[in-house]
Amino acid sequence: MNSHQLTRRAMLRGLGVTMALPWLESFPVWGDEPATGHSSTAPVRLAVLFAGNGFHGKEWWGKGDGRRMQVGKVLQPLEKFKDKMLFIRGLYNAEAGKGGIHSAQTGNLLTGAPLEGGGGIRSGVSMDQLLAQKIGTQTKVPSLVLGCEPSISALHKGYSMIYSSHISWSSPTTATPLELYPALAFDRLFRDDVSKGDASVLDLVREEARSLSQRVSYSDRGKLDEYLNSVREVEQRIQQAGKQGRLQGWRPTLAKPNLPRPADGIPQDIDQHMRLMCDILVLAFQTDTTRICTLKLNNDHSSQRFPLLGVDYMIHHLLSHTDSADWLKVNQFFTQQVAYIAAKLDKIQEGERTALDNTMLLYLSSMLHGSTHDCSQLPVILLGRGGGRMHTGRTLDYLGKANRKMCSLYLSMMDKTDVHLDHFGDSSERLAEV
Repeated sequence: MNSHQLTRRAMLRGLGVTMALPWLESFPVWGDEPATGHSSTAPVRLAVLFAGNGFHGKEWWGKGDGRRMQVGKVLQPLEKFKDKMLFIRGLYNAEAGKGGIHSAQTGNLLTGAPLEGGGGIRSGVSMDQLLAQKIGTQTKVPSLVLGCEPSISALHKGYSMIYSSHISWSSPTTATPLELYPALAFDRLFRDDVSKGDASVLDLVREEARSLSQRVSYSDRGKLDEYLNSVREVEQRIQQAGKQGRLQGWRPTLAKPNLPRPADGIPQDIDQHMRLMCDILVLAFQTDTTRICTLKLNNDHSSQRFPLLGVDYMIHHLLSHTDSADWLKVNQFFTQQVAYIAAKLDKIQEGERTALDNTMLLYLSSMLHGSTHDCSQLPVILLGRGGGRMHTGRTLDYLGKANRKMCSLYLSMMDKTDVHLDHFGDSSERLAEV
């Protein structure tokens, strides 16, 4: 952590707690001190959301631009964000087609690097972690890597399933550890020691928050109250998620557990788990605690079940082979999580833009369709406007074009964060249209 930069940013501090503040018009909070005396410009953020096993074979599509843009049923939850969306067709990772399915298609999704087979582990540094190395020192947490399904240690088609369980790589041989526990992810944002504490973080900064409220404008006072209330709401939901004890998928033979339930565990309902992680991502961006976050909603070759959707007879991986109405229902449930994040970010005003306008939200999978395991073109959408640097409301089709590498997209995206590289992964070209 760059302490010099952080000391110049507005914080609320308490015993063992540091809370970065959201954008406020009354004074600069983003680490720069503009000579104009006006509030500083909010930074560009990157969020990557991953869903395994591809999408419905007939319902992932987009065509047209602007208000006339049309999307398939998988993306219908994002209808209201079409003007802030890029639907991108035809991009791929060449190395993903050289090995087996699932693991070999996922392990280099954000790296573009060749993978080591035979149980070995070697990919490359992923795009999110490269940005964390370049700009992560500007925030309390360099990057946040969240997950909703545990990593798998096994082999599939000659490749380690560590590859199918991780999209973020800190080094070619090190998958970035996933934070599966909402309580611990929350603590990373606000607690200085990342250890469990009984006191609410808001209780620990109450006095500073009261003092700050008296020094900001009327509109900022409302924004500050809204932010503190959202932090409290997430805290309370994390506490309740650990107490309710609802079970997801397979039911045990005991009606009640015969051992005390461990504290601060993973929420047992997928909808609770995913929604808490989505809220934590939004809080992380709203407070500028981090500018880089990946959220792996599940693994490729996932074993998740969905009784909450009335689909409890088949795991996610096998459902992906069916192109059924139930598979579409599951796809839309995942897209709803993306829409939820987009809606929350779009309600956060940061000067003339919203937090969504200042974000690049990349939603993708490691194959186009689970029924065919097709990785010759990948499902990709971008939401947000990258700080006003992306022209959205368009569909872009690269199928059949000479430059259709995923790493070309990553180079273009990194440019929006002012990280300019000569090459990344297998590409030294940008996508000029992005």
